[in-house]
Amino acid sequence: MKHSVLFLTNYIKAMKNIFSLSVIVLFALLACNGKKEADAVKPAPPIVEAIDPPDAPSKTWKEHWFEHVQLLNRVYYDTSVVVYYDGDVKPTIVWPKTYMAEAWNYTKKTYGKFGDDSRLFVIYHAGKYSGGHPGTYLDGAHDYRNVTDCGASSLDAWTTGVDNDIDLSTHEIGHIVEGASKGIKESPAFDIWHDSKWMEIYQYDVYLGLGRTADAQRWYNKMMTTTDSYPKAGTQWFKNWFLPIYENYGKTKVLNGFFTLLSQNFPKQQLTVQGKSYQQYTRKMNFGEFVHFWSGSAKADLAPLALAAFGSKDEKGADWAPMLVQAKKDFPNITY
Repeated sequence: MKHSVLFLTNYIKAMKNIFSLSVIVLFALLACNGKKEADAVKPAPPIVEAIDPPDAPSKTWKEHWFEHVQLLNRVYYDTSVVVYYDGDVKPTIVWPKTYMAEAWNYTKKTYGKFGDDSRLFVIYHAGKYSGGHPGTYLDGAHDYRNVTDCGASSLDAWTTGVDNDIDLSTHEIGHIVEGASKGIKESPAFDIWHDSKWMEIYQYDVYLGLGRTADAQRWYNKMMTTTDSYPKAGTQWFKNWFLPIYENYGKTKVLNGFFTLLSQNFPKQQLTVQGKSYQQYTRKMNFGEFVHFWSGSAKADLAPLALAAFGSKDEKGADWAPMLVQAKKDFPNITY
């Protein structure tokens, strides 16, 4: 009997210990589950989108020119450039924000301001719109912005930032210079030098001005072998006309001087753009006037150089010597 009572007592103590341990484990489990449930229902912190300052360019831009209909996304902007990509340009491409800013700032330093907005709006496309075109602050087609719009057929376009990537991009800046410098719209010389000849010397100067000696040499080598059919077959614009003028008569200064003389002397009319007063050239120049204005910029008679580079006739087969005689009479303020 005594042993039975002792056994029963020990059994009861053991059961109490087990019960106490069970209660402790249960509370621990409940506490852990409660923590997990609390963590599960805890709301995630809200995503706060960066707010642009009031003067920031739009984050998207819907194209409405030529065949372009893309919704562009802003990928970068500062006080020099605003860079937009269409949906197919690889977002990892970053060189335009640096190079295009450098080229644009050098251009403004050389040729003066281009409107009230100091920025260049840079657009790139991949897989479409092969080639490029410009827009200027004097034209509503691109919302009165200075624009370079470049496209390529490849979806892997613009990944290197070398050679044609910068050549095409720089080329389009050059069109802004010839078509909108000094607050005047249009390019009187365009029908003479066409789409690319002015750009050949402009790009060479930009590469030199930015200290990109390898690009300058690469471009020089390419241009020295380039020939064209106008004004005569086999014409070498860069080698026989622009490069001698550039090297012998002031380099960057002589390039800017041509546009300065145009702005001061060539026929213009008033132009109102967004309520502001600008000017527009009223006509294109003839070949004699072209030689006369470049001679004025060089402060040297370039008729012999023109004769050697182009021959005696313009693209339409007319003798330009009488045009030059008349140009000297029509623009007597240009002397050399």
